[in-house]
Amino acid sequence: LLIVLLSARLAGDRVGPVVWAAVALGFAGVLVMLRPGSVPFDAHVLLPLAAALLYALAMIVTRARCFDESPLVLALALNLAFVAVGAVATTAGVVLAVSPALEAANPFLFGPWTALGGPEAAAIAALGAAMLIGSVGAAVAYQVGPAPVVATFDYAYLVFAALWGALLFAEVPDPMTLLGMAMIAAGGMLAVRGDRPRASPARTG
Repeated sequence: LLIVLLSARLAGDRVGPVVWAAVALGFAGVLVMLRPGSVPFDAHVLLPLAAALLYALAMIVTRARCFDESPLVLALALNLAFVAVGAVATTAGVVLAVSPALEAANPFLFGPWTALGGPEAAAIAALGAAMLIGSVGAAVAYQVGPAPVVATFDYAYLVFAALWGALLFAEVPDPMTLLGMAMIAAGGMLAVRGDRPRASPARTG
């Protein structure tokens, strides 16, 4: 929804009612899968919202201002930014004192460093390659495709998260999760078959 809104406001894309309906259907599928309100509100849930806004801005900038840049350069810049932010966060975690209670509640973030073996290093290398493919693919998609249509398929992340959860952690999706997946898939197909927005002035000028 943020990408569609920003593409209409910042990139000059014309978003038709069918595409809006497709995005709304996909977002409704997300709500069905996540079932907000099932747990008490926590201020930390605002962090994914901030991340979504920044992601939407990055994709709109790619669409409106970087359509003639190399996708490999865009992917490199993105991942260098990840490395820089990770280095700063890691340094802060080492320098700043963390309470034992916070460390116990978040061992993944604040726990001690763990030595990596061969399988762990191979898994990290595979994830790095997947990240590279995803970064380049997203850059190409937003360079050549209408942002609202591509954004609808971004909802597929949740589908694959459920799939990998089932394969790697034996977390079998419940009926509501499967319903949400179906709604997301229907929204994607509706966006492709619906009235697509015209290219932005930045791209045609």
